[in-house]
Amino acid sequence: MTLNNADESFVARLRGLLPDAAFQADPTGFLQEPRRRWSGRGVVVSPASVDEVSTLMAACFEAHVPVVPFSGGTGLVGGQITEELNPIILSLARLNKVRGIYADENVLEVDAGVILADVQQAAADVGRLFPLSLASEGSARMGGLLATNAGGLNVIRYGNARAQCLGLEVVRADGTIWNGMSRLRKDNTGYDLRDLMIGSEGTLGVITGASLRMMPRPADEATAMFVVQDPAAAVALLSKAGDQLGESITAFELIHSQGLDFLDEVALDYRAPFATTPEWCVLTKVGVAQGQSAQAALETLFEAAGDLILDGVIAQSQQQADDMWTIREQIPEGNRRIGSISSHDISVPISTVPEFIAKAPDCLAQVGAFRINCFGHLGDGNLHYNVFPPKGRARDEFTNQREAIKTAVHDLVHQYGGSVSAEHGIGRLKVTDLETYGDPAKLVMMRAIKDALDPRGILNPGAVLAAR
Repeated sequence: MTLNNADESFVARLRGLLPDAAFQADPTGFLQEPRRRWSGRGVVVSPASVDEVSTLMAACFEAHVPVVPFSGGTGLVGGQITEELNPIILSLARLNKVRGIYADENVLEVDAGVILADVQQAAADVGRLFPLSLASEGSARMGGLLATNAGGLNVIRYGNARAQCLGLEVVRADGTIWNGMSRLRKDNTGYDLRDLMIGSEGTLGVITGASLRMMPRPADEATAMFVVQDPAAAVALLSKAGDQLGESITAFELIHSQGLDFLDEVALDYRAPFATTPEWCVLTKVGVAQGQSAQAALETLFEAAGDLILDGVIAQSQQQADDMWTIREQIPEGNRRIGSISSHDISVPISTVPEFIAKAPDCLAQVGAFRINCFGHLGDGNLHYNVFPPKGRARDEFTNQREAIKTAVHDLVHQYGGSVSAEHGIGRLKVTDLETYGDPAKLVMMRAIKDALDPRGILNPGAVLAAR
């Protein structure tokens, strides 16, 4: 399909259709992704209403001009950046209003550009919880989080972004508006278009609003860090915790010593809970209802776990709990400062996690000698498996091995029936991976859906599916 650049004449036409405020954004922050692996091009337009988005999309559809939706810009797979053509970059930043809160229904309605932390605060203001939580929550916006079906720390209890959404408002490629902002818990009237749009990464429509679920806030919460012998013990402890604590487990994170070694290496401040850094530990959080004690629940787990736990610390104050979570939150920053050669957002069936972790280094050894930081959301089988140069070496020395490293990791993930994209999406980084490992029938169905909903191919071309 032939696409056209957003040239000066087209932008002049848009200026006659939209208010001047839609063209005031500084383009600097829109042309590079966080890991600086891609630099893009484009004209930034920032509508302030669904009607303005509709007007913009209709004009782009008519002129065959590509549109790249841009939410918080925190994505790590290049879904928000294109180096091809000169697209319209549709910023959601001015779609930033909380539209309504229905505390008795546990529902709030928001524009797609509302920052996740502000959604969390809006829920907290009425005594509720919006449970989606991840490292970039201070800048990530709801439209992008839904478009990528983001995960984060609390998936084990509350599910991905998809599970937090009841309804959507979406502008289609031709500018028509689908008003699906339903607050209903049950609605079986035809195809579930909401779930189709969630996770589509802006390739099927532009999310402009969402009805979101709120949850009761736990009456009491507690955090603990437990030392385990190895990942197999961690998986066994997760099972034991499920038996003992049921759905009160909010998070269950696996941490390897390499992550803490990196924090030391780059001098990131944290309070170590143990005198000696353990090789493997788990960080867990529980939240319980009125009349129950979260700390007592963790103490019960500690006693019931037997030799699955070698050592442990149960936070005795909110400050101690915060210190433990600071460690987990600092690990990605430590990784960034060290500089990974290749980072992998993967998932495998939980019971196979120990075998995968044991086998992967041998696969990588066939490529070269590397440091590995494997950590992540054990409770849902999602590992961040990141490969780094030997100490004292720079990642730029190993750029020519990046593809071989990724292939070794992803081939092994595929052997275990896993996913090469657990929570970050496909973007442009993993288009070839999707074609390599994806089910052929699924890919045909995806292409048919893309062609039906975006017949001119203007929506985020090159993301998820190769442009054609």
